[in-house]
Amino acid sequence: MKTTYKFLSVLTLIALLTLTFATPALAFDGRGGDKVVIKADEVINDDFYVSAAEFVLDGTVKGDLIVFGQSITINGTVEGDLFAAGQVVIINGTVMDDARIAGAGLQIGNHAVIGSDLLVGGASLEMQNGSLVKGELVSGSGQALLAGNVNGNVLAGTAALQLDGNFGGNVDAYVDVTEETKSSPPMNMYMTNIPLSLPSVKPGLTIADNAKISGNLKYTSTMELPIPNGVVSGKVTRVQPQVSATQRVVAPTSAQIVGTWALDLLRTIITMILFGLLLGWLFPAFMKALPEKIKEQPWGSMGWGAISWAAFFFALFAIILVMIFGGWVFGFLTLGGVSGTIIWLGILALFGFTILFVLVTSYLAKIVVGDVMGKWILNRANPALAEHKVWPMVIGTSLLILIIELFRFPLLPFGFFGWLINFSVILCGLGAIWIWGREKMQANKTVQ
Repeated sequence: MKTTYKFLSVLTLIALLTLTFATPALAFDGRGGDKVVIKADEVINDDFYVSAAEFVLDGTVKGDLIVFGQSITINGTVEGDLFAAGQVVIINGTVMDDARIAGAGLQIGNHAVIGSDLLVGGASLEMQNGSLVKGELVSGSGQALLAGNVNGNVLAGTAALQLDGNFGGNVDAYVDVTEETKSSPPMNMYMTNIPLSLPSVKPGLTIADNAKISGNLKYTSTMELPIPNGVVSGKVTRVQPQVSATQRVVAPTSAQIVGTWALDLLRTIITMILFGLLLGWLFPAFMKALPEKIKEQPWGSMGWGAISWAAFFFALFAIILVMIFGGWVFGFLTLGGVSGTIIWLGILALFGFTILFVLVTSYLAKIVVGDVMGKWILNRANPALAEHKVWPMVIGTSLLILIIELFRFPLLPFGFFGWLINFSVILCGLGAIWIWGREKMQANKTVQ
């Protein structure tokens, strides 16, 4: 067992050293609050992370800008990529690389320039006349008004699309419109609770007479839509949506339900036994001690298990708070490397705690309680066999899983009891681990 602990220690040390050496590459500046404003004469030399109710950039960000908030306005310059998500995102300035934005109301102002690709996800997108996307535009939105210029291709999936600008590549639009949906009211009639005036775009595809598509136009719609002459230089193609006939959903037979349930039961039992054998081989003393704790303190195990369950979620919440406040504090102090290390360590801790908790609640707890049950049964049937290293776990775990799944049997209305038994087993297992760990810590203090 010392070899195992040494191996895990080496892995942990390697991970920490990797984060230490990788810290300079993770340098960034970060700010947060109710309102964050970067003035016109201010320059951010690193990647910039912001979380605020309102954010306004009038200055310059030399790296990437990652911002989350309710209202986001970009009037200045972002020399890297822009990642923005909020209720309203407005770009009036320049993004020299890609822009990825998401929100309810998205607006690209008439002086805005996107140096590469623009990726959009939201309710409404408006590219005003004079705006420019030098790369490609990909939009998944409720509606989109494209009155600006896009040098590359346009890929849009939307219920309402209006093309008023110049497009240097192909336009591929999914704008499926039917007799029922073509009379739907525009989005600005019912989205009145955001601080941005949304354009009115008719359902389907609307192309202005002064628009220009240098490539091909392909649109998907059940209806033929009017395309002005001379607007599309290439080929115009309408794709009929694949409308499959309504298929009757055939409910599985009782025999199929029972067969699926039995197969899942067998697979679960085999998995539990294999996992139990592996744990017994790797950690024999640990796997022997946990059932004893349940036997000695059955109700205590249940109570401490409930505390352990709550403590896990409290620990996750505490880690998230440390990540947020640690990142903000050290980012404010321009110690970006320390902020990056805190965030990455927090992510690793969240991932590790979650994986460990899932393994304990899904497998370890049931194996431990199953071992207790197996010993109790064999003590009455064959006391000599009850002291065997394997058979109590195999028999008890198999029987425990069978009982839980019988109460979950899909043809019987006892699912709640199956869930209740399963949760009680999990609490007992967690409580046994809590008691074992507490006694270990007390024993170590006594020795010291």
